[in-house]
Parts: sequence; C-alpha cells; structure tokens
Amino acid sequence: MANFGCTTARVAAWNLAGFKTISPERLGNQIEGLAILDAELTTLVEVKPFNHMQKLIDGLADKGCAYSSVMLPQNSDLNVGILFKNGVEVTNPRFIEGSDLGDPSRRKAMVVDVKIDKFDFILIAVHLKSGRGNREQKIRDDQCKVIGAFITEFEANNREDILLMGDFNMIPGEDVSNFHHLGGDDVMNFLSSWDLQDRFSHILPAGRANLLDGFAITRRFTTEYVRGSLRLFPMHWTMDMGRERFRTRVSDHLPFIASFRIDKSRGG
Repeated sequence: MANFGCTTARVAAWNLAGFKTISPERLGNQIEGLAILDAELTTLVEVKPFNHMQKLIDGLADKGCAYSSVMLPQNSDLNVGILFKNGVEVTNPRFIEGSDLGDPSRRKAMVVDVKIDKFDFILIAVHLKSGRGNREQKIRDDQCKVIGAFITEFEANNREDILLMGDFNMIPGEDVSNFHHLGGDDVMNFLSSWDLQDRFSHILPAGRANLLDGFAITRRFTTEYVRGSLRLFPMHWTMDMGRERFRTRVSDHLPFIASFRIDKSRGG
C-alpha cells in the first residue's frame, strides 16, 4: 500500500454525459477537468463506449497523472466505472443483481471494495432511471428497493462503511419515495440532499438546473467523512467556461467531491 503522506483523501462522482458520442474535443476537456479535480477516486457515470475509460487514463498519464480503473460492462454500453490514483486499492467488482429490473437498457448498480490508506469501505456506484414522470419514478422506486435491500443485508452482517454515489436522477424533496426505498434517513445520510440545498449538478438548456446527482454514506459506522467537505466542484469556472459552453463541450453535469480521513483505523 502506498504511503499517501496526508490525513485526507478526496472522493468524487461525475456524469460524463456519454449517452451520445463523446467527441475528441469533449474527451480532451474531460481529461483536463479530471486533472483539475485531482480526486483520489472518482465514480464516473455514462462511460461510453467502454474504451472511453482507457482514453481518459491515457490522457491523464500524458499530464503526469497516474490513474487506473475498474469497470464491468453494462448490457447497454452506458457504463459506470471507478477511476482511481495509483496506491488506492479497488477490488472485487460486482453488480447488484436485479438492480436493472431485468431490462438490459438500464444500468445495474456496481459494487467495489475500496481501501485508501487506513480507510476501507464499500462503494456502490449507481445510474438510476432518468425521467420526471410517474412511470419513471416507479421504475426508480423498484430499483431503489433492490439496492436498499442490498444495503440493509450488508449492514446486518458487516461493519464496513458504505458510500453510495453517482447519478441518482432523483430530486431532493420531490422524489421522496425514491430516497425512502434507497435507505431513507434511518440508514443512509444523503449528504448531497442536506449539504447542497439550493445547488444544482445537472445543467439544462434555458438556464434550468436540478440536483440529480447524489452522494450518501451510511449513518451507523461512518466517522471518516470530514463534515462540511462535500461540495459541488465548479469545473466550468475552473476551466474558464460559462455553464452553456461547459454543457456542450465537456458535460451537462458538474462533479461532487468530498474529503475523508484516511490516517486512522476504525476506533483509532
């Protein structure tokens, strides 16, 4: 295990907006954005095609940033993956079976075991069904029931922390049933809902925006989270772009990033 020589590590989540083709210009801008983000681990959503992840890694390497990845191919080739710096341990990738509800056009939640120095946790990376209608919300309800059951069963038999992140496609205060089935406040602390109120992560045309992306941790055990550290990373501003230009040339989502203590074992 590498010696990080620091007390905290940054964990991020970002939707690359890969539903349609990612042009070479957008690829280059995403590489630049990830280099600026400089997270030890980032959950990436809408990685398409599958080899887009390797292009990101190669581009980051050209900038002197050494990263690796873990990703399992989704049926629809709209993938969810984990990008991480050398020295971070990411192992045992698996899907939560049934989290796509048996529909190959949807994405299964991916689970990995992570260890960053002395901080170890389970990461659940999600890209839930999009859409604002009742039908779409019901589909998310059913997806959240499957993922919530996995979390409940895992917590009953383990003491590891759980980090849940990605594109929830859920709006705090609006998609109440989705949050309830995903764990509710009794099990999960939805940091993005509480710490980022009145903020947005999804950029839409005509100035509209929503907080669709999510970042949550288990309530029962997690002590490593640095309170107040979760923030919406203003990547458009750091890259000297307005929101509309960023939306078309990089992604229509902004990343989340948070800090965690990595220098102490549990109870230390």
